[in-house]
Amino acid sequence: MPYEPPTHTVERSLRATTGARIIAGVDEVGRGAWAGPVTVCAAVTGLRRPPAGLTDSKLISPKRRAELAQELEKWVTSHALGHASPEEIDELGMTAALRLAAVRALDALPVRPDAVILDGKHDYLGGPWRVRTVIKGDQSCVAVAAASVIAKVRRDAMMAELESESAECAVFGFGDNAGYPSPVHKAALREWGPTPHHRLSWSYLDALPQWRHLKKVRVSAEAAALESGGQLGFDF
Repeated sequence: MPYEPPTHTVERSLRATTGARIIAGVDEVGRGAWAGPVTVCAAVTGLRRPPAGLTDSKLISPKRRAELAQELEKWVTSHALGHASPEEIDELGMTAALRLAAVRALDALPVRPDAVILDGKHDYLGGPWRVRTVIKGDQSCVAVAAASVIAKVRRDAMMAELESESAECAVFGFGDNAGYPSPVHKAALREWGPTPHHRLSWSYLDALPQWRHLKKVRVSAEAAALESGGQLGFDF
């Protein structure tokens, strides 16, 4: 199924209405996983024509996605990644962990952006950043689409490396499922229980009575308030 290619429409609008010149597209991956970090990429692209086939990373085959990520890392003006660990997700909640990862990515850019285009409808970044949220921005905005592809490929590689380097993780199939709840992942959890790479505050442990005692309870009132809309990330 063909998709409309992303454009610089939002970037041009921000330039015209706010005077911003350096605009970063920001997207995350790993929000719905049960294991591994949540990863955010910030990408600055300018207004140049992007590589052919750029769109939301989820709409691209793994092989082409890996090829495109290599092209994009050379093509973008700059990019950086930020991660929030499973421990930080458990302690802070997903909303605050997303912000932490995004700030780490933005702070790692060589030049601070004047504005940020954030994929989705919820601004989890907030001030002091000037943020424009765009629903399906990973399909419609060049910078966000680039961030989407780079983040997905880099996090998938991290999870595959974790599987290959750790006998403890090998049974979970992280190289194939990237920490998401696949049948192999669920079966391994029932048999072996969670590893230190799992998110231990999440509700999947409620369905595993033999491992339920490992569940962590977040006690931060601030984190609980941030999560008032419900636990994020169960986008099966």
